[in-house]
Amino acid sequence: MVSCLACERTPRDLRGSYTGSRDGKSYLIVADDNGGGCGPIEVDGKIWAYAKGTPGPIGPGWHHIKCGEEIEFRVPAGVVYSFDYWGP
Repeated sequence: MVSCLACERTPRDLRGSYTGSRDGKSYLIVADDNGGGCGPIEVDGKIWAYAKGTPGPIGPGWHHIKCGEEIEFRVPAGVVYSFDYWGP
């Protein structure tokens, strides 16, 4: 039997990828800061208190992220969601 671990894909949508969390709660990682020159990142109208690449708790569902431009994205329940695409 041949197995290909590299062939397994992490689920992803347009704005990022996600994996199951260890505790069943939802987390957000802002993996891309839109170039870094746009001021503080805001999630749902509040400054995101976690450093780039660091997971922070977030509820599942639809959210808005803002750094120069504002984008809507959805975090599934029970995952660590890595937001990494600001493009169109």
